[in-house]
Amino acid sequence: MGFLGSSGITLVNTVGGIYLLMLLLRFLLQIARADFYNPVSQSIVRLTDPVVRPLRRVIPGYRGIDFATLFAALAVQAAIIVALIAMSGYNPQPIGKIVSWAFVGNLLFIINIYYYAIIGSIIMSFVMMFSGNPMPHPLLQLIWQLTEPVMAPVRSIIPAMGGLDFSPIVIFLGIQFLQNFIIQTFGITIQMANVIIGV
Repeated sequence: MGFLGSSGITLVNTVGGIYLLMLLLRFLLQIARADFYNPVSQSIVRLTDPVVRPLRRVIPGYRGIDFATLFAALAVQAAIIVALIAMSGYNPQPIGKIVSWAFVGNLLFIINIYYYAIIGSIIMSFVMMFSGNPMPHPLLQLIWQLTEPVMAPVRSIIPAMGGLDFSPIVIFLGIQFLQNFIIQTFGITIQMANVIIGV
């Protein structure tokens, strides 16, 4: 593979991964009932509307679940996989396998989003504590709104001890177990990891 080929793969991975992140964040923030008027939320909506809005005409939502956004994320992941397979010189794969890989990739991507969001919330909480600024950044507000539906149930079972919140540790262990379970169940190989965003 030449310089142009590797550069193309890097470009598809980067641009495709960022846009897929926006789609999955839009989906997760809607489920978490995050603040729609948050400037970060507004930016995500504006970036993803050209893809999601047309799909909403044919794919309705149900009980607050935006299936149009979820379908868009699945389609984008599948398109990235097809492009990366072709650019990497791998053999073409059946459409059923592409769809299943896209599903697994998005599932692992969502898990990674929560993993890094929880780390981000911990770090930014310490920054807020020592900065003396009583008003959290809009991004921090959004991270809190995203992670709280996951953290709150664990926190209710394992309360803070001595002022320390151990719920993130439990969630990190759960995430590690879930990642390993998915990778082993679907038999994720190195070749698959090279073409699936989020693995």
